[in-house]
Amino acid sequence: MKSTRSYPRPESRRTGNGFIITSVLLSLCLLSLIKAQYGQQPLLLILAAGKSRESFELEKAMEALKMLTAKGGDLASRGNEDDEANRVLLDKVSEEKSAKPLCVETSRRSDVCDVEGDVRVKGSSQTIFASPSQATREWKMKPYARKHDQGALAHIKQWTIKPFPDPQGLPTCSDNYTVPAVVFSIGGYTGNLFHDFTDVLVPLFVTTYHFHGEVQFIIPDSKPWWLSKFSQILKQLSKYEVIDADNDQGAVRCFPRVIAGLNFHKELGIDPSKAPNGYSIMDFKEMLRTAYGLERPTAESSGDPWDMRKKPRLLIISRKSSRVFLNERGMSDMAMSLGFDIRIADPDITTDLGKFARLVNSADVMIGVHGAGLTNIVFLPAGAVFIQVVPMGNLEWLARDTFEKPSPDMQLKYLDYRIQTDESTLADQYPKDHPVFTDPQSIQKKGWDELSRVYLENQNVKPHLGRLRLTLLEALNFLPHTRKMTQ
Repeated sequence: MKSTRSYPRPESRRTGNGFIITSVLLSLCLLSLIKAQYGQQPLLLILAAGKSRESFELEKAMEALKMLTAKGGDLASRGNEDDEANRVLLDKVSEEKSAKPLCVETSRRSDVCDVEGDVRVKGSSQTIFASPSQATREWKMKPYARKHDQGALAHIKQWTIKPFPDPQGLPTCSDNYTVPAVVFSIGGYTGNLFHDFTDVLVPLFVTTYHFHGEVQFIIPDSKPWWLSKFSQILKQLSKYEVIDADNDQGAVRCFPRVIAGLNFHKELGIDPSKAPNGYSIMDFKEMLRTAYGLERPTAESSGDPWDMRKKPRLLIISRKSSRVFLNERGMSDMAMSLGFDIRIADPDITTDLGKFARLVNSADVMIGVHGAGLTNIVFLPAGAVFIQVVPMGNLEWLARDTFEKPSPDMQLKYLDYRIQTDESTLADQYPKDHPVFTDPQSIQKKGWDELSRVYLENQNVKPHLGRLRLTLLEALNFLPHTRKMTQ
């Protein structure tokens, strides 16, 4: 974002000629110091350090003024007028430096702009008007938590936060609100369950849950089917009907506060030290339990596991197009022999989310091949076991970052099962000495599209039942309501 802001100088006052001359010399010295020491600093280095051009200039002005003070001795010795002038200058710079920034980077993934006072939103033009005391220059941003992902941002409209125009051009309010508004996009990669949660729903919870429903959502890039699918969650976070910014027909909506963008902490996770009221991902899960009427907060003891009605339940996440379990029936039979009650389900995009959430919540163990469907771990009860089957291709980093790391914070026991060459259909597609097997890193270096094509889109799996049996026995041993089994 380019800055067009210029900083005000101290207010002028009547002075004697000596003070004017001193002030001019002081200003020239200050500018000379800044130019000499920092004028050649490339802007790219400034931005790489995470500073705006404005904050950089303010810091250097402060440093230069302090250096000038040190070199010139005690400013007070030059007379009261000089001392007062310098004090005003220093206070002005300090005030600008300490002022609350309008837009901040909440993580490498997200920018959030927070405007208070008389704030006017014209959704049809993606514009937020703020009083000059809040915005002294324009800010441009895209309210989606993948700000460096050009693939995602290509589908996100840009919003502008700008100062009020002159009184004649000030947009008149068509609707007035007493609650704050939050502007966020559901463009990007939404439609993929993992991105629905990690890019939008978890950050939305972090940003808005502390308002206790007293917040108005304004959504550009709207998808009616998405709003319908997640309506129960949205109703937990806001008491008001969503405003479709793209179809607002020139309305100007006036709010006491507007937040544009969502606070992102980490994949499928929340950092309580950064969240309002110390909220955690367990609070998010509790909200989901309320939204969908989930009965099991924990995987508690249910009695004798050999009682058919009280056996530990294993949910197998099925897939139909890629990363398919080719021996699903054999897996099911083997798990039944261990005493599991088996359920098999495919959470495709048409699935009723509430119904599927209740199925997942009934499970004690959930197993599935890496993919968006595993995002359903958010509905598992605390103490449940989650088994991620990792396709071959040195994808442990991907499995770790997306689902393994979030699991402990959700109070889930995590296990993985790593597919070997003879358990993968890649063995039927490539010779044994192909880089797909011998040098997976060379495939990954070609970029995400090639990695996905080879290892995710064109690989099915057939786990060895004997080896998988050991993993399921380990899962049983972790359950709080089942006896250890060694057979």
